[in-house]
Amino acid sequence: MSIAPDIDSHSGKLPKHIAIIMDGNNRWAKAKGLMGGAGHKAGESALQAIVEHAARRQIDVLTVFAFSSENWRRPEQEVGLLMRLFVHALDKRVAELHKNNLRVRFMGDRQRFSPLLQQGMVNAEQKTAANTGMTLVIAVSYGGQWDMAHAAYQLALQVQQGQINPQAMSFENFQQYYQQHIQIHDLPPVDLLIRTGGDLRISNFLLWQAAYAEYYFSDLLWPDFNESALDTALQEYAQRQRRFGRTSAQVEAHHA
Repeated sequence: MSIAPDIDSHSGKLPKHIAIIMDGNNRWAKAKGLMGGAGHKAGESALQAIVEHAARRQIDVLTVFAFSSENWRRPEQEVGLLMRLFVHALDKRVAELHKNNLRVRFMGDRQRFSPLLQQGMVNAEQKTAANTGMTLVIAVSYGGQWDMAHAAYQLALQVQQGQINPQAMSFENFQQYYQQHIQIHDLPPVDLLIRTGGDLRISNFLLWQAAYAEYYFSDLLWPDFNESALDTALQEYAQRQRRFGRTSAQVEAHHA
């Protein structure tokens, strides 16, 4: 795995934070007459290639939806396979990421995982914490509604403990106090959210963090989403005008 900066081949503005819903592993395997596990293994290889390419493009943060809070409902055999792949990734991939100066972080409800996996996540974060390259955020047992509800609970505790006066709560104060409890609040907001697999929904992913994200939907199944496909998404993103409530004239005047 070699991650050398390569930004000359892509012109235009780049997002600081890309989030990806990696959908289509099972359908990819079914289309090829393979067992479902083959799709997840191919998807893990695709993720490795995309992480390397995003780092070459000097993206600041890449967040991937590896396992949602709803995925626990999947067949026990499939969940078991995903957990074994997770252990493999922690054992092997984290060492590669660390060697290439990338940081690893996890977001989601870790309590549902085995003590071994929970400790593996902690070890990976601690091992790569001082690295200065791209941050890879892996969302596991995560759901946007859970994230927002958890933040609301933490905010309610602060009010109950007298740390916040509810009478003085304005929109700005609410945003400040609430956001500090949202997962990965210390990282840039999502600029570009990509979903593979052809479905046109965000499936309860990063509801707060991606409030102003540009969406890009690809018909490619995740194992087929390669470096060229990511570049296509980046090129489309570069052509979009992000107004954040302003008019086009205001945006153009600001950048003039």
